[in-house]
Amino acid sequence: MLPIPAIDLIGGKCVRLTKGDYATEKTYRDNPVDVAKEFEALGFPRLHLVDLDGARAGHVVNWDVLERIAQQTKLVLDFGGGLKTSDDVRTVFESGAQMVTLGSIAVRSPEQVEAWGMQYGHDKIIIGADALDGTVRIGGWEQESGISLADFIGDYYAKGFRRVLCTDISRDGMLGGPATELYASILDRFPGLKLIASGGVGSMADLVRLSEKSVPECVFGKAIYEGKIDLKEVAAQFLSPHFGTL
Repeated sequence: MLPIPAIDLIGGKCVRLTKGDYATEKTYRDNPVDVAKEFEALGFPRLHLVDLDGARAGHVVNWDVLERIAQQTKLVLDFGGGLKTSDDVRTVFESGAQMVTLGSIAVRSPEQVEAWGMQYGHDKIIIGADALDGTVRIGGWEQESGISLADFIGDYYAKGFRRVLCTDISRDGMLGGPATELYASILDRFPGLKLIASGGVGSMADLVRLSEKSVPECVFGKAIYEGKIDLKEVAAQFLSPHFGTL
């Protein structure tokens, strides 16, 4: 399993929310570029970057932070939050992202996402499947879509998309453990899915359990900033087999 540290952005700063609630915003670091450099120095090859301002505004806001991280590190970057138009997607790729995570737009305009998959390559597109009680949420997790998680993933799987970032919103930022059985059931149903687990990781043991369920990748953030996980230990256990395989 590849562990992927996350940086969530509000006002250009490194923050975290709890269960996607903007009222719970907590700022951890003022300079996300420094944080990204620290991850890189420890050997992490990948970074998940989330524009929370963009997710709420409906357009990319923190593209300049993406650009600075891309210029000052060699991390493989995936960027999400607020991507709604072809201009947004092009700007994010031109600013240095290797992949984009598409959530709300993937619910509202699947034809457009399919077109981007054809234009940039399906492997450059990560489908953001953010769910609460088995139903996909959109608009920075503040709006219900009425679409079941299984149906949502299944539709994109049938179209050839294989990268899916699945967040259990009820566990996000809670540090109480990820939805391991949910991810295992998704992988059983969709063979070959490059599933990225997200939400709830609070310890090294959580990462080990996900790995034991053959989850390919896992995004984690709050456990880092709250000092619940030793990144050197994570790097030593999980990273060496992944160099050169992204």
